[in-house]
Amino acid sequence: MEGQPTAAGAAVGSGYFDAYAAVGLLAVVGVLFVAVSFTANRLLRPVVYSPEKLLAYECGVDPVGEGWAHTHIRYYVYAFLYVIFAVDAIYLFPWATVFAAAGYGAATLVEMFVFIGFLAVGLLYAWKKGVLEWT
Repeated sequence: MEGQPTAAGAAVGSGYFDAYAAVGLLAVVGVLFVAVSFTANRLLRPVVYSPEKLLAYECGVDPVGEGWAHTHIRYYVYAFLYVIFAVDAIYLFPWATVFAAAGYGAATLVEMFVFIGFLAVGLLYAWKKGVLEWT
């Protein structure tokens, strides 16, 4: 019976649960690190309240006037257009790697032209509506 694995010995170093144990241990260490850090911060920080500390403070400017600021809608439109083209870039990089592989040429090329066509129609619509005019 020498050299034969036993049932208890096979389960200990099987490898499948060892990977989950490593992830679980890392998660526990991470949670403990955050908890210890926040507790140390709360215990070691100086606590001196003053009227200046309780004042609302933003960007180094003392709050004067009303708290409502008007923002033009075009800023949101530009941000939205940026997000659209950032997503486009995210899809172009994996497509380029698949397109380089053998056997995917024509189908992926047509699919990408359809995708870019949808984006071009959206950009053309925004341009025709005058959204891209900065006046």
